[in-house]
Amino acid sequence: MYDTDKRKLLSALCHGAIFFSTTLVSIGLPIFIIFLTEDPIVRENAKEAINFHFNVWFYGAIIGVLIWLSFGLLIPLAGIWFLIHWGLTIWALYHVLSDTEKPFRYPFIFRLI
Repeated sequence: MYDTDKRKLLSALCHGAIFFSTTLVSIGLPIFIIFLTEDPIVRENAKEAINFHFNVWFYGAIIGVLIWLSFGLLIPLAGIWFLIHWGLTIWALYHVLSDTEKPFRYPFIFRLI
């Protein structure tokens, strides 16, 4: 049996790391947690958080190119993407803090890990 408080904390840190920054620093926390814990739920949450980071960067790059190609006309698209990725992260945090028995799965993302 795994400690549910520790599971909540580590899972929330994995998903919440994206709030720290959108650089490589924020992806380091879930990677570190994968090696730190043996809890299968926390490890799955860490993998999902890493995949979400890759998606945020990938779609952010696409939106950045579209904004550049449109001479800035699509800047509202960046705001929408910002709200979507923060909203999904808040949803993930709510899920891992309320249901510790299964890992959170982000909808509509590609998974590399």
